[in-house]
Amino acid sequence: MRGLTRLFNSFVFWGAWVIIPFIMEIIPSIGAAIVLIRKRIKNHKPKPPLNYPEISLIIPVYNSVDSLHDCIKSIHDSSYDDSKIRVYLVNNKTKDDSFHVYTEAQKEFPTVRMQWLNAKQGKSRALNLALYNSTGKYIINIDSDGVLEKDALKNMIDEFESDPSIGCMTGAILTIPEQIEEYKHFFSRLLRQVEFAEYAQAFLAGRSYASERNDLYTLSGAFSAFRKSTVLKSRMYNTNTIAEDTQITFQMKYLMGQKVKLCDRAIYFVGPIEGMNKLYTQRQRWQRGSLEVANMFDSKDFRPLNMLKDVNVRTLLYDHTFAFPRVVWILALVCLYFMDFSSKMIVFSTTLIMVIYVIIAYLYFWSICIFLDAFPNIKKYYRSLWWTIPILPLFNILTFFIRLTGIFNSMNTSSAWKVKTFTDEVNDYKGVIKEDAKRISDFNRKLYSFMNET
Repeated sequence: MRGLTRLFNSFVFWGAWVIIPFIMEIIPSIGAAIVLIRKRIKNHKPKPPLNYPEISLIIPVYNSVDSLHDCIKSIHDSSYDDSKIRVYLVNNKTKDDSFHVYTEAQKEFPTVRMQWLNAKQGKSRALNLALYNSTGKYIINIDSDGVLEKDALKNMIDEFESDPSIGCMTGAILTIPEQIEEYKHFFSRLLRQVEFAEYAQAFLAGRSYASERNDLYTLSGAFSAFRKSTVLKSRMYNTNTIAEDTQITFQMKYLMGQKVKLCDRAIYFVGPIEGMNKLYTQRQRWQRGSLEVANMFDSKDFRPLNMLKDVNVRTLLYDHTFAFPRVVWILALVCLYFMDFSSKMIVFSTTLIMVIYVIIAYLYFWSICIFLDAFPNIKKYYRSLWWTIPILPLFNILTFFIRLTGIFNSMNTSSAWKVKTFTDEVNDYKGVIKEDAKRISDFNRKLYSFMNET
């Protein structure tokens, strides 16, 4: 009987604790890494057009006094001809002196044609205003707090011109290495270095693979592009969600049937994360936006047989249903111990899973290094971060739980760009504990007084 119990426990343990992550995440990730490595080795590049078309760049401006100059300079320094670029800077109710930066940039970069537009508050309204005023064949949105890689615009237009079926495209987002290395404190710099490695893996591996399968989930709000003839037929940017980039992606894919692609050779650099509070609010905002957009595209004619074709079902399946076992894997570490499972077995299997995740991360790392041969400076910096790759699985677990918190918070708070930071929530939690402790103390005092009186 004891032997059967051990066999059953072993089957449950290895089936639920190890086999599930293998089937759900490890095997698909290995397959994706192999496909990407093959793609990198082939290194196919689209043929450049004979004549590059005119393009419009839209830059929403909100308190961008510290970054706007470098953003405009990167446009001027790009390999795309200035005479074929029209830049629209849309004032999103900025409260600083960004307009002065714009006027000075006009003098410094006279070949860049720029126009300042005033919009109502909200990034979506600013983007829509510029879309209506734009004139180029392609419309490209970039954030004001980043800089373009020199060939980013040209590489993106090469992709568009080589494939007329592409309706919209997103670029690859990385953080600015020079700003990362400005942090002197080891752990402050480590957070930004791991973030750089995460962005590289997310865009140059994860999204690149999804793009190959025409399964890209969302355009990046920091750097995205459209055929003007396509985007003007859409419902434009939605003003009722904080995830306007995801919402317009869903429009393109599921309402207009357009191909949505990633141009991994079009790189845009943004500033590194400011700290844990910023990371906490950023990832929660992404998660809330995902849920909002899924709700907007809820299928009224849902049919069980077509469930994998339904936008909402796929979103919930990948982002939330598959998230449940991840929660179980973490919490079960404690539960399995109290269920008399061998602590050695728990430690061994958990270590095994983490080692496999690290191996997969290094497969992606190798694939990305091959791709970055065309960008030697970026490759040099990325390769110098080889030692951060084993930290990525732990960082991904951290961000997963932050996004899980975002799901819970979205149930009882209204949608807003500004959300509570981690420090705010910790202080709120402490306040609740103090209030509960005060109530218990008051009750004990009253009870003690009552007992003494009687």
